[in-house]
Amino acid sequence: MSQVFTLGHTPDPDDAFMFYAMAAHKIDMHGYDFEHVVEDIATLNQRAMRGELHISAISISAYSHVAEKYALLPCGASMGDGYGPLVVRKKGAAKKDVDLRASLGKCTIAVPGRMTSSFLALQLYMGDFKYIEVSFEKVFEAVNDGRADAALVIHEGQLTYGRGGFEKVVDLGEWWKGETGLPLPLGGNVVRKDIPADVRSELAKIIAASIDFGLKHRKEAVEHSMKYARDMNVDLAGKFIGMYVNDFTRDYGETGREAIRRFLGEAQKRGYIDKLPELEFVK
Repeated sequence: MSQVFTLGHTPDPDDAFMFYAMAAHKIDMHGYDFEHVVEDIATLNQRAMRGELHISAISISAYSHVAEKYALLPCGASMGDGYGPLVVRKKGAAKKDVDLRASLGKCTIAVPGRMTSSFLALQLYMGDFKYIEVSFEKVFEAVNDGRADAALVIHEGQLTYGRGGFEKVVDLGEWWKGETGLPLPLGGNVVRKDIPADVRSELAKIIAASIDFGLKHRKEAVEHSMKYARDMNVDLAGKFIGMYVNDFTRDYGETGREAIRRFLGEAQKRGYIDKLPELEFVK
């Protein structure tokens, strides 16, 4: 009888693309089966804190809270290399000649979860700021109904914000790259440490093979992902997938690992996380 592992990932086209080959049994599964648990990233972060799933996507910002229970997989990263989550406002709401941080400091910003990497990146950019927490798909609504002055945008909103009459104030991935020369580490995949090391290695190989299959069979993997492509046609979904399934997704490499160290290190220095976790990667 096959051993079944729970696999948590988000209802987003980039995650669907990565795990397509596993969901469709297109690759060697090494005798294992996987129960795909599809939930938003804020929920997956909370479930990881409780150690509920065997394998899960998480926000890199949440890793310090789960490092005792989970090791990082070397593949599956979502890294914004010179791009990333955006802060947006209604068109014409911000003057172009003012200091961005000073302008945003007067705003209430709708954010898609305090444990998301986008929130931590905005803390590193802004320092303390006023915010309300809503689900990621409600951030535009929060501005439109007057509860917030600006929105922190993740997922497909990074490409579709202009349709709703919004304009970009700052791209946090672009800012981070300018500050550090590194990509912005947003999401990763983790596996529970109570799984034997040899099995964890096999699981990492399966996920890496799934990512490679998607990249080699891009058209069919994108088509599979379309059921998760909210408000995006196939071209836009393909563009979004291309942003977040790339060489860093195949393997962090030393640049990706250094990006995590720097991101969490800055957060620890500024008091946004209690301690800097040791990065443990599955071998």
